[in-house]
Amino acid sequence: MNIKELDPTSGPWAPFGVQLRRSRRAAGLTQAQLARLLGVDPSYVSYAELAPPGRTPPSETFARDADRVLETGGTLLLMWLQAKHSALLEGFPEFASQEQNATEIRIYEAGVVPGLFQTEAYARALAAGDVRRGMITQSQADERVTFLITRQQLLRRGRPPFVHAVLDESCLRRPIGGRDVMREQLAYLEALYAANSIILQVAPFALGEERPFALPIVLLTLPDQSFLGYSESEGRSHLERDTERLATWRKRYDRLQVGALAETATLEWMRAARKGIECPTST
Repeated sequence: MNIKELDPTSGPWAPFGVQLRRSRRAAGLTQAQLARLLGVDPSYVSYAELAPPGRTPPSETFARDADRVLETGGTLLLMWLQAKHSALLEGFPEFASQEQNATEIRIYEAGVVPGLFQTEAYARALAAGDVRRGMITQSQADERVTFLITRQQLLRRGRPPFVHAVLDESCLRRPIGGRDVMREQLAYLEALYAANSIILQVAPFALGEERPFALPIVLLTLPDQSFLGYSESEGRSHLERDTERLATWRKRYDRLQVGALAETATLEWMRAARKGIECPTST
């Protein structure tokens, strides 16, 4: 029997089809068997895997149900949202897919709390600002928040990645959404820390010119021990695969960790900020 090889670059929905087939085969299911479990015709599973360009994509319900049956931890829904989402930077969907596979994630963020840690209220406030400035539509804003919430599931799965984040002090001082939203956001960061979901440090303004990164970066360690880097500037994103450059990023991240506040001092800083107390470590 000839089985059509799938090309993940053949169209915007092709990566979803490739992942669906891989997940189905990993579960030891035929298309007909998966179709019975999902309550659809086998031709629909075949259609979803082939993902022909220019045709109607599979439904969101199908992606959710396939995630549940195949126990993929939300990966298929995430990829479905990536393909549908028109408000993401070019390159970000590929990064987000790799992020789901990462064993270790190291983050440096400047300006706002990283998406993986944002509360829904904080994320909606950021999206609402873009709507008011005419950068995206309300529909795109809603899609962005849905995508973010789905992406955050990787922190709650059975074997989550190791996550280390260094946040510039500006991330926690900028009042996104107002005082109540910020207090909730700071409390959520404390809860993530208390649950051992993340290692968190604050890079104080006092670092000054010793801060080793001018822009936000993310370093992913993948299951094969290879590395992938990601960075953003205004309206642009960049995936970094060059091994020498990534080695430099890792050394600079190590320096950043040394210069940032220790974990206990970071926790005290966030508690003081949430209570509206001036943080003595910021000067």
